[in-house]
Amino acid sequence: MTALPDPPVPHEVKRLDTAALLALEERALELVLNQRLDPVWVEAHAASDGTHYLWPALWNNLPHRPEVPRQLRCELLLALRGGQHVMSLLDMLPEDFAPLPRVTSRDEGMRVSRLLDESPTVWEWQTRSSAQMQSQSQNGAPGRGSS
Repeated sequence: MTALPDPPVPHEVKRLDTAALLALEERALELVLNQRLDPVWVEAHAASDGTHYLWPALWNNLPHRPEVPRQLRCELLLALRGGQHVMSLLDMLPEDFAPLPRVTSRDEGMRVSRLLDESPTVWEWQTRSSAQMQSQSQNGAPGRGSS
């Protein structure tokens, strides 16, 4: 039996709030999908009133787990507390992607594309944050002793 080819990756960017993002991350965790963030981390770092974006990248299959249906792997632009953005990946089922509100403005889509290109990955952001905190703890509290 020959496998059917994957349909084209959707050509739409989806917008979601933090509650919807947390629900998708929890679903990905329940399904043990490969690309996801820990929902506890998302809840701790995502802007509670932030707007996050999903940009479909490719179809992902888990041949070693035939019980898991094909997933859509999306680039995730995550708005953090403090106004920063980071990029991650999120695997999700197509039926979870389809009902999300889509970006309808070309300008908003272009802004999301630019931010995805310019934003650090979650790993890069965590590495920088850890290095900054370590440097501050070695040099005393920020602002102390400066003129």
